[in-house]
Amino acid sequence: MGRQDDVTFAFRLGVFHLGVLDEPQGQFAGLAADVRGGLGHRGQVEPVGERLVVEAEDGDTFRNGDPRPAQGADDRDRDLVLFGEDRGGRLTQAEQPAEHLGGAALVADRRRGDQVVVEGDARLGEGDSGQAGAAASFEGRGPITYVAGKDTSGTVQPAIDRWNKLHPTEKVTFIQLPTDPDAQRQQMIQNAETKSDAYTVLSLDVVWTSEFAAHQWIDRLPEERFPLGGMLDPVVETAEYRGGLYAVPASSDGGMLYYRTDLLKKAGIARPPTTWAEMKADCAKVRKLPEAKGMSCYAGQFQKYEGLTVNFAEAVNSAGGTVTDANGAPHVDTPEARKGLDFLVGSVKDGTVPKEGITYLEEDGRQAFQAGKLVFLRNWPYVYALAARSGIKGKYAVAPLPGLNGPGASSLGGHNMALSSSAENKATALDFIRFFTSEENAATFLKDASLAPPYASLYDDKALTGQYPYLPVLKESILRAVPRPRVVRYGDVTSAVQQQAYAALTGEKSSAQALKDLQAALRKSVAQ
Repeated sequence: MGRQDDVTFAFRLGVFHLGVLDEPQGQFAGLAADVRGGLGHRGQVEPVGERLVVEAEDGDTFRNGDPRPAQGADDRDRDLVLFGEDRGGRLTQAEQPAEHLGGAALVADRRRGDQVVVEGDARLGEGDSGQAGAAASFEGRGPITYVAGKDTSGTVQPAIDRWNKLHPTEKVTFIQLPTDPDAQRQQMIQNAETKSDAYTVLSLDVVWTSEFAAHQWIDRLPEERFPLGGMLDPVVETAEYRGGLYAVPASSDGGMLYYRTDLLKKAGIARPPTTWAEMKADCAKVRKLPEAKGMSCYAGQFQKYEGLTVNFAEAVNSAGGTVTDANGAPHVDTPEARKGLDFLVGSVKDGTVPKEGITYLEEDGRQAFQAGKLVFLRNWPYVYALAARSGIKGKYAVAPLPGLNGPGASSLGGHNMALSSSAENKATALDFIRFFTSEENAATFLKDASLAPPYASLYDDKALTGQYPYLPVLKESILRAVPRPRVVRYGDVTSAVQQQAYAALTGEKSSAQALKDLQAALRKSVAQ
């Protein structure tokens, strides 16, 4: 079997994936028979952009507008038409035009939310895998689970409680995983690889979409069921893989620079810094104040975990470099990437980042900032609401992240809700995803936990921007943000970044050597 494509046929009784085979000749036997494995065992399907070209037994290639009866499939301007007949649960090639096949003809139309909706009466039975019908129809109602990292905001369970009150026979149980994103990912993968139904709806870091979709750990979702048109484009793109929707944005995230307004004002600093050099100069002024005795300058997330990948990527991007290009090719052994990593390494060496800063996760930095130990902090929007309940209430604000020569670029963060392919009660799951990701809930999460909403309208609401003055900064951060590497083997990529960046931060390697080694490691990961 050759490589798999991402084209999904949603039959009434099953989901069937087309693939590219090593043997192009022969009939299209078993087209609908294999849920997981692809296109039966004969024939060849080649993708052309978002369209399909099918090479049949006689070698003819059927493209847009080809008027001849299909030898298996005919692409007509993105409308994929299948002509076939059902023989004991297996779809075989028909030698007559579709109109001669009567109720056995299948007409597949890709226009409905980029899913293929099949009409006609083929009476397909279960395929070879015995799993036909489990995913495409999204059937089944009853109890489900929602799996996410530890809810430090305290907003998830109240939302689930609202759902459970409205749906007493379809209750959701909240399963909380560790705070560490890497640990969350590993537990979700373990559940997927064992095909357990313990996890139903998954809260995925936006960068995991490609990996989970490529491995078929999550289902492709019907786009028309969700109000994607009202969401910010970069946010929606994080939920897509090869033209299909595999998750729904629940929240976005853009890194921001938190700073102490009271101390900057007292030091005679009129505006927050826009460059790294300005930030260090401002710190030097602030730390001369009696009120700033014992304070450190700056912290981010520099422990060896996903947060370090985020901060490393931001430093590289903010210096004019890139970690990987649009095709996934690495570009870290460059002068720009060196400038970005040198900023981080130099900040640790010169004390801009406190010694304990290389152990910080998000919560460590937040607590240090709220305790008056930091002048500046790179963190996510959720900190804003929590800091307002601390001793620095009214003494802080946010600004865009600084960069080498001007405002920097955040890594695009956030979480999307996906549906485990091995889950049960998928009809309930789809409804819950729609409920949880609604604009109403997004507004609640914004008000109660400063979670960045995926909906554009909330950033432009005058009442909200008056109450939450950081919203314009957050919107700019998201729109300017650069996605982390969108690669299938993301686990290998982020592990390599963490290993080499941390080696540089701790002085185990020079920046130049770390980047050279990282370039080699990323090339190997991408090539596999």
